[in-house]
Amino acid sequence: MIIDLPSTTTSAVNKKLVDLREQGGAVALGRVLTLVIVTDDGESTEEAIDAANDASREHPCRVIVLARGARKAAPRLDAQIRVGGDAGASEVIVLRLYGALAEEGASCTIPLLLPDAPVVAWWPSAAPAIPAQDPIGKLAQRRITDSAAERHPIKALEQRRKSYTAGDTDLAWTRLTTWRAVLAAALDLPPYEKVTAATVAGAGDSPSTELLAAWLAASLKIPVERAKSQDGQGICSVVLERRTGKVELVRPDGKVGALTQAGQPERRVALQRREVRDCLAEELRRLDPDEIYDVTLKGLSKVVKSAAKRTVTKPKTEAKPAEAKSAEAKAEAKSAAKSAEAKPAAKAEAKPEAKAAAKSDAKSEAKPKRAKKAEA
Repeated sequence: MIIDLPSTTTSAVNKKLVDLREQGGAVALGRVLTLVIVTDDGESTEEAIDAANDASREHPCRVIVLARGARKAAPRLDAQIRVGGDAGASEVIVLRLYGALAEEGASCTIPLLLPDAPVVAWWPSAAPAIPAQDPIGKLAQRRITDSAAERHPIKALEQRRKSYTAGDTDLAWTRLTTWRAVLAAALDLPPYEKVTAATVAGAGDSPSTELLAAWLAASLKIPVERAKSQDGQGICSVVLERRTGKVELVRPDGKVGALTQAGQPERRVALQRREVRDCLAEELRRLDPDEIYDVTLKGLSKVVKSAAKRTVTKPKTEAKPAEAKSAEAKAEAKSAAKSAEAKPAAKAEAKPEAKAAAKSDAKSEAKPKRAKKAEA
């Protein structure tokens, strides 16, 4: 059921919620938290609501959506209440804020919070520079952002590192749960050797790749190289160096990964990219600070980034014929140059000999003429 309340106030919305609770009875009271979604009004609003509805089946909650509209419009509050099948296992309150009200989301949220229930704030796209200092962030025990949804994901992740406060988390970190579990399980198998180095390859704009490399660097205390790959999106491969061989986890198609290590058969692992609703449901399972995420953010400075992207290089044996040909061409050019220099010198040496021969011939012809004159 969807109830529209155009040009309304928060007190009118709260009154309508009380009426619906009286009609629905105790079913409307089983809420464990309040989830506040801060986004801009548009298509992304419905996507965020759908993800919250799916997550609410595991965590029944009240969902308050602050959909900020045009800032230049007249101040207005349009509300919408969704219950029943249109709200999953929650009750959804959509507040569309226009004009000056677009910056007063906290004031509109406070009257609608559930009493004695924790508050979780979620920014599905662009998040404030310091979530803990945002007016909505100050109301929440947990603050969820998504660096991958930002315009510049890597810069957003760096900002999350600088502004981290206990209670912050990122869906780019939540997407790594399966990768972390598979790698940890692989190291629990024999041979039980220490990892000496690691390489994590992924798309250049993938914050999850950065966090996975930082997690390995912080957890294993080893040098980790972060390589850029053009083979796919997100994380592509992880290679762990050990004395007896490598542990490789490769995901070429974004769905299924292949795990190979010395002394073990190759295993196929489900590594499909997790959807937002799954990541959101996982983050709502805990309301205490994520210490591992904090340590991982600090490990970002320990990751060594490769300067160039991965490219396929040709074997050196293929370059030898070309080098031989070029060497032969140079030798032919040198010999041609020498022969060209020798020809003028030969001509110069031939000219004096020709002149001397011509003079001797002329003298021999002059002698008979003189003899004829004497006979005459």
